[in-house]
Amino acid sequence: MLYLFFSRIAWMRDGATGAMNEESLSPESGPSVETILAVMVEQLASVAWQRLGLQADPFTGKTERDLDQARQAIDAVSAIAPILSSGLDEGDRRQIANLVNDLRANFVNQSSAR
Repeated sequence: MLYLFFSRIAWMRDGATGAMNEESLSPESGPSVETILAVMVEQLASVAWQRLGLQADPFTGKTERDLDQARQAIDAVSAIAPILSSGLDEGDRRQIANLVNDLRANFVNQSSAR
């Protein structure tokens, strides 16, 4: 579900209209800041799930827990989320907020399972 959100945002001009934006992928201007932030959130969230030990590392196939690294990734997602959310519609803002809340709740669960 999050993949659909993040793949869609790469094509959006703004969260209100969802209009296509060829400028987001233009070789002259490069990707928009919104697109870069969305990719960053997606990548950092993936790292957080991996470091929480809840998702296998795609390179090694192993599931390992490193809560310090998970905390850093979650903090970074939490810092970027409000900036990214400012241009999104209510549904997409809710999805980003749910992602942050899920990461935080899982961090607490994994921390107490030490």
